[in-house]
Formats: sequence, C-alpha cells, structure tokens
Amino acid sequence: MSTELSPNSRNFNLDVVRGLAILMVIVHHIALPFRLSLRDGLLDDWLGRRAVSVVSFSGYEAVMMFFVLSGFLIARRCIERYGSLDRIAWRDFYWRRARRIVPLLVVLLIVISALHGLQVPHFTINKEGQTWLGALFSAIFLHLNWYEGQTTWLPAAWDVLWSLSIEEVFYLTFPWLCIFLRGRWLLVAMLLLAASLPITRGALSDQGIWQEKAYLPGFAAIACGVSAALIADACQHRSMTFWRCLAWIGCGAFACSFVFGVELWFKYLDSSVLMHCTAVAVACLGLHALKPARWQQISFGWLARMGQLSYELYLTHMLVVIPAVALVQTYLSDYAYWYFLMLMPITAICFVFAKLVARFVSEPLAQRYFSGTRQSA
Repeated sequence: MSTELSPNSRNFNLDVVRGLAILMVIVHHIALPFRLSLRDGLLDDWLGRRAVSVVSFSGYEAVMMFFVLSGFLIARRCIERYGSLDRIAWRDFYWRRARRIVPLLVVLLIVISALHGLQVPHFTINKEGQTWLGALFSAIFLHLNWYEGQTTWLPAAWDVLWSLSIEEVFYLTFPWLCIFLRGRWLLVAMLLLAASLPITRGALSDQGIWQEKAYLPGFAAIACGVSAALIADACQHRSMTFWRCLAWIGCGAFACSFVFGVELWFKYLDSSVLMHCTAVAVACLGLHALKPARWQQISFGWLARMGQLSYELYLTHMLVVIPAVALVQTYLSDYAYWYFLMLMPITAICFVFAKLVARFVSEPLAQRYFSGTRQSA
C-alpha cells in the first residue's frame, strides 16, 4: 500500500496486481452485508453465490497481497538502490519511508479526528473501552492493530490503519535485519518467518480480531515478498521462459486461492493463508521480469493507475465509501437488487478523490518537508 517507487522505476505488471488488491479492498468495504449487500441481487442471480463471496469477502486476502507486494517491491528497490540489502543505508531508508507515509497519514488523522469531534455518524469513536485519544495514540505509534485487538473495531476510516501499523513496525527493524543477517542468512530468516504464518495465526485462533490483526502473521506475509525479491536477485540471469512460467503458475495459484478460498480454509485452515501469500510471491517473482504487451497496457492500464495510487486510495477511500453508501441506502433502498451497479461509480469517485489527494496534499507535503535524502554515515 505504501511502497515507494520513483516514477521511472515503476513496474507495470506489479502495479496491476497492486491495483487489483486495492480494488478488492474497496469493493469489500462497499459490499459488506450491512452496507450494499450483493446477496440476493443481480450478481447473485447472474454468477452465483461463489462470485458474490469472492467480490464481497476478499478484503483480508487483498491486504495480505499488499503485505507480500510491499515486501517484494521495497526489497527489490533497496537492492537496486544500494547494490545489496546488506549495504542498506538505514537513515536514507527511514527518510524515504517517512516521506511516503507521514504526510498523508498526518492529514488523514487530522480529518478523521475533526469528524469525530463533530460527532459525524460512522466516524465517531464511541464504543466501550475506546477513546479518541487512545485511537490517535495507537495510530501514531503504530499499534492500532493491537488497540483494536484489545477493544473492538474502530470506525472504518480509522480501522484501515491497522495494516499500516503492522507494515511500518516491520520496516523499523528491516534495515537492521539486512545489516546483521547477511547473504543467505537473511533469506533463511525470511523463509522461516514466512513459514511461521500458519503457526502464529493458529496460536491465536481463539483471539477474535487479534488473530487477523496480530503482528507476526503480517510480518510473515511481508517476509514472503522479501524472500521472493532475494530469489529474484539470485536468479536474475534466467531466461524469459523461466519467468513466464513462474508468472503463470503464481497468477493461477492466487486466482484459485480467491475462487476456492472457502474450500482451502476448511481443508488447510491457517495454512491456506500461507498458500495464498506464497502464490502472490511466486506471481511477483515471475511478473517483475516480464514486459507487458501493448494490449495489456491498454486493457489493464486503469488497474495499474489504481496500483500507483494504492496508498492514497487505501487511506482515503472510506471518506468516500461511507457517505456514498449512506446516500444509496437513503434514496435507493428500494433498488437493492441493483446494488451491484453502484460498485463502479463509487470506486471511480474513490479513485478521483485519491488522485486529487495525491496531487494537492501528499505529494506537495512530501516535497516541502521531505525534499532531500538522509544518507547513513
């Protein structure tokens, strides 16, 4: 979600995957049963209940995709910038992370805090055990996931920050892991961390919200991506056929993990989450080396543009989704059968809003307050 890449180093294929992930998150948040439910509607009649489940309930899987993509892209970018991960310049790394993360996060916290202060419905923190100050403190100090695990879900515009807490805590330690675990030892550590995902999730099976929002399972998903980046670096001289095969295998596998997610869960439980993350990592491994054809650029360009704005979309989309859903429920409740048709316009508004936010908020603030780089001594 928050991966930093300079404009001339973007990878179209991975932007498409990231765009698909953010699209699934947005649609999930629109189509929840208490918002614009798609059950017993147009999509259900045309494509069946499985299609409704894939569209409506794949938000968590999409966030895990983001974790894997983040690990892959940031590790790859560090290898390109520093030559190898054990030569990472930690001050520069932190500066670049702050440049990407901090400006929009601060603005968002100011906006949703103001909405809370004005007692705007669906933005007000009023559940037992929760306070505005507690939510704000947890968001700033990267433990909002823990805060929700100890209390309950926050309003949706706050809730999306749980994954940012996991991601950025991982990256606080990442440079030091790269420095002290050199060469193959870093790859071994990342593979072991990735393999721990079913264990850490399974150990929290009776912990409710905390099972999905705990640090270690999220770290494991990011480690899948870092492992794939290290493998890509070691195999950089392989043929296009090799990468193309990996891309097909990975894309096919993670498509199956969405379509047959229920069956995989009942058969493999928490191991199915690792299967999903591994499939995404293999897809990244193959796709990063392939050049998109012209028809792919035309057909999937819109998804790539969503991927480029994934951080802005992720942080701000609930500011659009909540009022849009309220308007539809108020004025179009008699047309619930056609709610599926509302997905595209609401998503399009989210995209336009995120584009405006990037152009007039996050990019100018980053340029003003984080215009340079900071190299380590």
